Amino acid sequence: MNSQPTAVTRLTATIGALLLSATCLQAIAQDKLQIAGNFATSHPSSVAVEKIFKAEVARLTNNTLQVDVFPAMQLGGAKENVDGVRAGTLGLTWVGAAFMSRIAPEIEAVSLPFVFKNRESAYRVIDGPVGKAIDQKLLEKGFVVLGWMELGMRHVTNSKGPIKTVDDLKGMKIRMQPNETHLASFRALGANPIAMDVKELYSALEQKVVDGQENPYTVINANRFAEVQRHLSNSSHFFDFIVVVASKRVFDKMSPANQTAVRQAMAKTVAYQRSLAAEDEQKALDNLKTKMTYTEIPPETFAKMRELTAPVVESVKKRAGADLVNQVLAETSK
Repeated sequence: MNSQPTAVTRLTATIGALLLSATCLQAIAQDKLQIAGNFATSHPSSVAVEKIFKAEVARLTNNTLQVDVFPAMQLGGAKENVDGVRAGTLGLTWVGAAFMSRIAPEIEAVSLPFVFKNRESAYRVIDGPVGKAIDQKLLEKGFVVLGWMELGMRHVTNSKGPIKTVDDLKGMKIRMQPNETHLASFRALGANPIAMDVKELYSALEQKVVDGQENPYTVINANRFAEVQRHLSNSSHFFDFIVVVASKRVFDKMSPANQTAVRQAMAKTVAYQRSLAAEDEQKALDNLKTKMTYTEIPPETFAKMRELTAPVVESVKKRAGADLVNQVLAETSK
């Protein structure tokens, strides 16, 4: 009996090998990484993730890792996205830092009222030792921090009337992020702050469940809050960040090459987003002024606001750590 493989057998084996190879290549090409956020598609963060991160990951991995982007609460609100990343059912999310503060209270050290004078001082803090310390705390909770984007200075809008003095805030029901420092600051100002996910906010404003809300100009503009709010002020009470986090469970399963590619791609994305955010802030304000009554808060009111919220800083030291808070205060006082 002839034990040598026939031409047909050899051909069959070759075809099988080619099919197996093609299947493997297809599987590699179909490796996917999902990233979700709750910001509108026109927000600078969503634009940056879609335009830069997605393309850079594809380029750096030679198209073997595909990024699927889900902005505008397509995979749920901020809480659902954070919970998904923590559980490992979602690869990455970009989210307002306040939504991570109950997981890592140290984030409250960069949420202090009336501390950051401008974006440059905020960047110095978050890109330095304070930011690195917060990154480590989040890592211990299952989150790999890939970068810090700009959310921006936050300002109050409301349906009641112009804000010129602290008394104008008395009893006002204002939607806030779930950040104890933010909530405590507005209690100190005499307002009635209510923690609420952003996915519920438009309807809550429309139905007068709350009187107002506070957000950066870019968010107010992108989320069309001018449709359900009449008054806008330049309260500048907090400077806020967007943190980009990956699930440690998901990240640890990636190859070292892909981990590096994701980190490099997000670094470029963050740089682009910060630049875009600075450009869009003024454009957003100019547009809002055509739709809302804009009131500039006088210096004496700002001084009173700082005075009333000063005790909040001491309470943050107990939750976030005195050393971390003091580092922030030292850097921002320069």
